[in-house]
Amino acid sequence: MDGLRQRLERLLEQRNLATEALEVLEAKTGVDKRYLAAGAATLLSLYLLFGYGASLLCNLIGFVYPAYASIKAIESPSKEDDTVWLTYWVVYSLFGLAEFFSDLLLSWFPFYYAGKCAFLLFCMIPGPWNGAHMLYHRVIRPLFLKHHEAVDSVVTDLSGRALDVAAGITRDAKVSVTHLQKDK
Repeated sequence: MDGLRQRLERLLEQRNLATEALEVLEAKTGVDKRYLAAGAATLLSLYLLFGYGASLLCNLIGFVYPAYASIKAIESPSKEDDTVWLTYWVVYSLFGLAEFFSDLLLSWFPFYYAGKCAFLLFCMIPGPWNGAHMLYHRVIRPLFLKHHEAVDSVVTDLSGRALDVAAGITRDAKVSVTHLQKDK
């Protein structure tokens, strides 16, 4: 428990928008920023459990901060942080795809959005326990390496067919326009 408390203290000492807002609230209310952060986390958790719009809040948590961190990673000279956030987005996209097909069932489960939010936060955790890194290296990468040649073949075939269809539509449209112009 002390390790968690120390990590929270280090997190609250960082300079960012959230800690600056907590400092302003601390100055105005006289309530310690640790208690304010705990209260905000509690309210957020309760809202995810019982609030209307928990889906939107959960999606914002899973999208807004990672998008911001991704932009910062792109702008930094280090390649390592780019890889961290690319890995997150691969896991996020596959999770979103799976959720698309199962959302009607899963959304009826109690605390679904709290669990989804916890999963997304797990995927964002920095360091060796980063969930996206773990899932990518233990599940996604082995499946990708096993099947990527077959997927590449299907994608190449489908893109060739799509180009053929587009060329046929363009040719037919030109013929139709030519006939319309002759009829005038």
